[in-house]
Amino acid sequence: MADNSKNRAFLKLHLSVLVAGGTGLFGRLITLQEIPLVWYRLLLTTLLFIPILYFQKKLQLLPWNIAAKLMAVGCILGIHWVFFYASIQASNVSIGVISLALLGMFTAVIDPIVNHHKFYGKEFLLSTLALLGLLLIFHLDTRYRLGIILGTMASLLASLFSIYSKKVMSVSPDIPTRSVVLYEMAGGLVCLSVVLPLAKLLNPELNITPQVTDWIYLVVLALVCTIGQYLLQFAALKYVSPFTMNLTYNLEPIYSIILAMIIFNESRELNASFYMGLTLIIISVIIQNLNQRHKIRQ
Repeated sequence: MADNSKNRAFLKLHLSVLVAGGTGLFGRLITLQEIPLVWYRLLLTTLLFIPILYFQKKLQLLPWNIAAKLMAVGCILGIHWVFFYASIQASNVSIGVISLALLGMFTAVIDPIVNHHKFYGKEFLLSTLALLGLLLIFHLDTRYRLGIILGTMASLLASLFSIYSKKVMSVSPDIPTRSVVLYEMAGGLVCLSVVLPLAKLLNPELNITPQVTDWIYLVVLALVCTIGQYLLQFAALKYVSPFTMNLTYNLEPIYSIILAMIIFNESRELNASFYMGLTLIIISVIIQNLNQRHKIRQ
């Protein structure tokens, strides 16, 4: 039974990665800059998710101490999304998502510190393949340095989000996945509701009014790529480690890049160094997944 639960968790994890692969495309499809884009994403996600849970009779109030922790973690998520979309808008979809390949490395270092467990050198070495791939792109193609720097910050924040989500859920394992998602989205919304007016004050020309097509994309982004994705992700997180989850999410750039090539014809913007770096990242993902399957059989 345990093996079946873990296998189902891996299936949900890979499905969430597939959905996440389309998330980066909205950074180019939506005309808003990163801060208002993320604020609307969080606003619509929260407003749509509450009635969904209410009519399903699954809306649940959590104790204040647990709710506060989840909302604080949600703030990390909101800032992560800001850096993620800023990276895409400063470069392109492919560079923005490929920078998330550093998730595994950050998690391999930070998770043992936060959760006080043994440092696994094998996990760190596997994740350095992704780092080498990113450095190959960074040094050989200077056009995308700002995008990669912003993407690296997004990767660090995504690692912290995953680790602290796991930590809160391990302390309160009975919290339903849907409640975790709702409170974290609400926390991100509160955080960005403070940041957005400050951004507008510092930049009066900042556009905060979506176009008609933007509203369509934002609703899809909220329903499918946010609510759907994170329900799958947190369901998987109950059975897999943060490191495994984050390294598996290295597959996200592959899906995003394929979609970006089809929709935006980004293949014209990418050179040989990008593909060499991408190859190293793919190798790191394959090795890690083979390693995890070996652990399951044991």
